[in-house]
Amino acid sequence: MHFANAPSWWLAALIIAAIVGAAFVSYRRPLVALSPAERAALAALRVLALAAVALFLCRPILLTPPPVGTSVVVPILVDVSRSMRVADADGQTRIARAAALVSRELVPALSNRFSPEIYSVGDAAAPASADRLAADARHSDLTSALNAIRDRYRGRPVSGIVLISDGGDTTSDAAVVEDGPPIFAVGIGSPDGVSDREILGITVGDPRLDQASVDLHVSASSAHYGRAPFELRVLANGRLVESRRVSPLADGSPIDEVFTVAPDPLNATVYSADIRPEADEIVTENNTRSVLVNPAGRRRRVLVIAGAPGFEHSFLSRALAMDPGLEIDTIVRKGRNETGEGTFLVQAGPGRVSALVSGFPSTREALYAYDALIIANVEGEFFTRAQLAQAAEFASERGGGLLVLGGRSFAPRGLIGTPIEGALPVELNDRRGGIVRAPSLEEGSEPGHNAVVLTREGETHPVTRIGSSPEETRRLWAALPALAASARLGGPKPGATVLAVTAAPGGAVYPIVAVQRYGRGRSMAFAGEASWRWRMMLPSTDRSHEFFWRQSARWLAGSAPDLVSIQVPESAEPGDAFDIRVDARDRAFQPVADALVSATLTAPGGDTRPLTFRHEAGADGQFAAAVRSDEAGLYRVRVDARRGTAMLGEADRWFHVGGSDREFADPRLDEGWLRRVARRSGGRYVRAGDASQIASWLRTAVPQDVEPAQRDLWHEPWAFALVIGLLSAEWVLRRRWGLR
Repeated sequence: MHFANAPSWWLAALIIAAIVGAAFVSYRRPLVALSPAERAALAALRVLALAAVALFLCRPILLTPPPVGTSVVVPILVDVSRSMRVADADGQTRIARAAALVSRELVPALSNRFSPEIYSVGDAAAPASADRLAADARHSDLTSALNAIRDRYRGRPVSGIVLISDGGDTTSDAAVVEDGPPIFAVGIGSPDGVSDREILGITVGDPRLDQASVDLHVSASSAHYGRAPFELRVLANGRLVESRRVSPLADGSPIDEVFTVAPDPLNATVYSADIRPEADEIVTENNTRSVLVNPAGRRRRVLVIAGAPGFEHSFLSRALAMDPGLEIDTIVRKGRNETGEGTFLVQAGPGRVSALVSGFPSTREALYAYDALIIANVEGEFFTRAQLAQAAEFASERGGGLLVLGGRSFAPRGLIGTPIEGALPVELNDRRGGIVRAPSLEEGSEPGHNAVVLTREGETHPVTRIGSSPEETRRLWAALPALAASARLGGPKPGATVLAVTAAPGGAVYPIVAVQRYGRGRSMAFAGEASWRWRMMLPSTDRSHEFFWRQSARWLAGSAPDLVSIQVPESAEPGDAFDIRVDARDRAFQPVADALVSATLTAPGGDTRPLTFRHEAGADGQFAAAVRSDEAGLYRVRVDARRGTAMLGEADRWFHVGGSDREFADPRLDEGWLRRVARRSGGRYVRAGDASQIASWLRTAVPQDVEPAQRDLWHEPWAFALVIGLLSAEWVLRRRWGLR
């Protein structure tokens, strides 16, 4: 019992004293002579009546304990995802061991005291019987199932939830709700796993070398086969591209391989990495993974603003112009005319020259028509503050790439304090020391004066990787002539990456090539002078200069979004439900909330159907359409967006369904996940062989999620009758003994 209006201890003591005092004073000297026993009886009745009134004013509430016995429920959840087919549970499949555990051990042990209720858990929780459990669910959404069961039994007596699983939660990103009945987890399977070879991952790098090739990074593992070699293959649309024989350094250690492949520039290409199954390999579903390489798409548009004609501009423009994936517009400052106005040489595509004649795009829309902006050897004083702000916003808001290069661009105080300073990946003075410490360099590779040395990050970054391998890249950079000069930049900003460094005459090491993500876009700084030396002072067959600048421009421009862009799932599986999102913007790259979006989805079999988009609440210009992928293969989305009758833009995007099978990724029993879920809920974890302990644990568990019945005694009829009865008894005795 508790009190809704419980007084503090001192107030309760004061009330008790007042009641006793009032009764004592009332019958200390009555008008009619009474015996001590009569005075005591009347005083006691007065005390009891006043005490009852005071008690009921404090609102006593009686708590009725919840029922016990067979009405207390114990939900038993059995994982029926496909990974439960693995035969590593004492010679049985996991699902067979789980079914036997439920029917022969748990249900008989619990039925005498509880009401066990069985559920299968795959994509969702559903009622089931122990003799009809089949491991055929595509996914195992254990987290959502546990939360759903807790919600289902909220308000009912539940002693605990039993979860029987291998711990593979492949769907939900949510956390298990911690309040509610404890979870007793039973692990099925072997934590050491079975003999298994697995493709852990396959990723594709940025296009390089004329966009004719990309790097595929493949990770694999081999467990319980020792260091035995095996064949690692790469296929393009099912056709073998390359096969390598690899050996792990130790049993179970990961293997990382890089394959250089040439995707079709006009069509989507699905690259697969696979391992041929061994005769004794139980799990073969994880022997392959796939990744999609989309076609190159439109040419990327780059604007180059050069401070003066010369070798640097000529060689840079020539290198970029030779890239078939780039469209180059240039503004070159020539001098001043007789009126003192600046004159510029503008080379641009049709319809774009007039916006560039003043030396900088005349409007935000004209600037945002480009995917990358290169400022080459232009001192900061040349630009207005508004133009510098637009250049920074070009990267952060539009999502374009910004490159500032050349010693003149980094002249002392030229860009310091301007809006563009914040967009650059390095500090423009030595506030942070300016020196790049040697740990990012290979041992013994400290640069000479104005020589360029790659950092470890630079050996694999798409900007500076000009060779077919990190080793060849390092060799090619080491062979480059020293630059004529370099600006002394400060240290890298948080999140920036230094790709190459050089040395000042005193030996201090400074960044010369650095990159970073900035807002929605990217930025890069190149602090060297006369990179044309890399072309003129090497044999004509050496293409290091050309590759470096083309890859820099491609990296800067490659991630710039279009006016209409599509977001598709990265790793969907057959049966998955997901949203396809469209982002619609105008030519100033402002979101268009009232856009009319129409789209079609083409399935792998060629069937095409329209998509219905809804506006995303709280996200201007964002639209989403619900899609379910019923089969594996390539899907294609075509979108056009309009504002009224005006076309905003079109987009075309492929995505791949079924590139990996998450259900069999690392098929070992995941005891860590099961332990965490049990511990956070106040339960326990046990392996299948010790599951008999669960019945005793449940007997001591207090049922949760049940509110005891509450009775407010103030509203009970007998409470009123008690007060009236006490007062009436006192009145009757007073009358009988001569008092009024």
